[in-house]
Amino acid sequence: MAIRVVRQAAGIAEVVIDAPPVNALEVSGWFELADTLNAQGSQPGTSALVLRAEGRGFCAGVDIKEMRRPPHGGAGAYDALLGANAGCAAAFAAVYDCPVPVIAAVHGFCLGGGVGLVGNADIVIASHDAYLGLPEVDRGALGAATHLARLVPQQRMRHMVYTAEHATADELHGYGSVLAVVDRERLRETALAVAARIATKDVVVIRAAKQSLNGIDPVDVKRSYRYEQGFTFELNLTGVSDRLRDDFGRSDGTPDRNSAAQGEGT
Repeated sequence: MAIRVVRQAAGIAEVVIDAPPVNALEVSGWFELADTLNAQGSQPGTSALVLRAEGRGFCAGVDIKEMRRPPHGGAGAYDALLGANAGCAAAFAAVYDCPVPVIAAVHGFCLGGGVGLVGNADIVIASHDAYLGLPEVDRGALGAATHLARLVPQQRMRHMVYTAEHATADELHGYGSVLAVVDRERLRETALAVAARIATKDVVVIRAAKQSLNGIDPVDVKRSYRYEQGFTFELNLTGVSDRLRDDFGRSDGTPDRNSAAQGEGT
């Protein structure tokens, strides 16, 4: 399984992404993540939730190989794309709608769909080696700018979308969207410490606070993300997405902070 759960004391749940080699989730993995987040958050005993990952980085987005269509199209040619669209939307919504605060603990690369998860989290802790980016334009896709805009200013978000360049954890900390930047060895314990402090509060009040903060959000993140996804589907109909994904498929697909050769993401 790509997703596992670790229960801590005081009602803290850890949801862990563990899908080697780069935590690029298949369609089934996105739905598994959504189901797990929903299940853990809905338990009456849960006070806070930590979302983290194992391996070299937090998440490289969708599994780009699964998105590549059969050469002659035919029935079901877009099934993987539609599945990824729905799965990502479900997982991002599960973070946003979780009844208790979600603390994202980010290390290494956080790309495409990873940005969607982190941008919807309540609190973000990152390691010094963490970086975030949307390589979508290099894959013939769009998406998760909605969530990136919750982490960086508007013009920086647009620059990152147009160029597929990354933002470091230190940059995000400067914006205030990352609470703390720590050594990777201290990432998990720091995130759990934040969760533990939240868990000392009355859970009824915390759940009300989460609902009220979502209610005053200036942007409907679900609707705006689905709007972005419509352009991804249009790009697939033009054929440009197939060409760019094929180019990516000829590379080794390893996330590299010095290039845009990463997973598609959304």
